[in-house]
Amino acid sequence: MARFAVELVFGPDREKRLAVRPEHREYIASLAEKGVILASGPYADDAGALIIYEAADEASVKEIIAADPYTTANVAQWTIREWNPLMGPWITG
Repeated sequence: MARFAVELVFGPDREKRLAVRPEHREYIASLAEKGVILASGPYADDAGALIIYEAADEASVKEIIAADPYTTANVAQWTIREWNPLMGPWITG
């Protein structure tokens, strides 16, 4: 499994994003329960967020993101980067 750092940049329609946020958070929580998401949360300035995914490949992450309510509501832009953590509690072997 690979790890991916995914950055969200929120669009200008804050009201629409906040209306969708509960559904987005439920979706993220379900993925966290399955071990697909290792960490997630908004930036302190509320301009976006960072989500760390664990998945087989980038195509899998793109499928997951495509089903996210923030994507379907078009309230965020996503940037996916494969990430190779070297230190910390997620490191094995």
